[in-house]
Amino acid sequence: MNSMRYRKLGKTGLMVSEIGFGGEWLERHEVSESVETVQYAHTLGVNIIDCWMPDPKSRDIIGQAIAPDRAGWIVQGHIGSTYQNGQYVRSRELKHVVPAFEDLLRRMNTDYMDLGMIHYIDSPKEWDVCMNGEYIRYVHELHEQGVIRHIGLSTHNPRIAKMAAESGFIEMILFSVNPAFDMHPATEDLDSMLFGEYEEGLSGIDPERAQLYRLCEEKEIGITVMKGFFGGRLFDAKTSPFGTAFTPKQCIHYALTRPGVSSILCGCETKQQVDEAVSYEKASEKETDYASVIASAPLHSYMGQCTYCGHCKPCPSEIDIAMVNKFYDLAAAQEQVPESILSHYRALGNTASACIACRSCESRCPFGVKIADRMDQAAKLFGC
Repeated sequence: MNSMRYRKLGKTGLMVSEIGFGGEWLERHEVSESVETVQYAHTLGVNIIDCWMPDPKSRDIIGQAIAPDRAGWIVQGHIGSTYQNGQYVRSRELKHVVPAFEDLLRRMNTDYMDLGMIHYIDSPKEWDVCMNGEYIRYVHELHEQGVIRHIGLSTHNPRIAKMAAESGFIEMILFSVNPAFDMHPATEDLDSMLFGEYEEGLSGIDPERAQLYRLCEEKEIGITVMKGFFGGRLFDAKTSPFGTAFTPKQCIHYALTRPGVSSILCGCETKQQVDEAVSYEKASEKETDYASVIASAPLHSYMGQCTYCGHCKPCPSEIDIAMVNKFYDLAAAQEQVPESILSHYRALGNTASACIACRSCESRCPFGVKIADRMDQAAKLFGC
């Protein structure tokens, strides 16, 4: 039986599976084997897949896999990922961009992309190049023609992601999210995040990344997640910046508890890996508990920060403390409480004003958050 849960992808209105498919490694296997793997994931409820890869084999695999149920798949197709002389090249030149995107449509046997992705911008300079020339005009033309149903953008830099969220026309973002990246200050150099050393002084979620998540939640800019496993480094205590290992389920849960996140795209190349990713949907709270790992890690600390992990449950007043904290963080960053956030807060039913300050939740919080004080602050901010 399909146990998959689905979330709305921001203002696109699309309902996407919490566990998505990252197809980056499919080309390592025979075409028929990889096609079968993608289709197997679909039988388990996976309905969103990313194709940033420009190589013909990867595109052919995904095209054949989604063909029996094209309408049942939500595809992230990248504009600007090109294949030149047998190599991947990120390009904004239409002489390369247009044929590459037309090739994507042709190999996927479709006349549209659900999500047309502005491909991989990590620097303000690259943003300016993309947003002030023929490239972005082409993207808008595709959107006006219905060839791309929604406009998205992929980036690893929270500053670029914020610019996208505030653009007024970009509806969703493919962003790199994991506990290690969240500590890292904004950078244009992805390699420094993937392979660099993480200083012991890094503590908790970087303010710019926290601000980005709040902004996306507020503006209904859906986030799909890439690099959720930190390239596998988080699975080994020797390579983890925390000095302790996480499991895939813990990394998935971490990503899905960030504000604005709708789906995490897990890189799978075998049915076994698909099973492992999708097993998250039936996992126990103990299996998905990333908070205890972070709190007990020998390196780095999130102390005093609510990570919305849910350890504070149960509440005798039946307050959803994690959600109250999430809406409080969203609202407290604004000059005035946005009506949308106030509406979502009230819809919780039992709001912060129901707190009896028993503080039993505080004994369960791995990060020492003064929850009763935050409930008081939230009640005052929201007026209920």
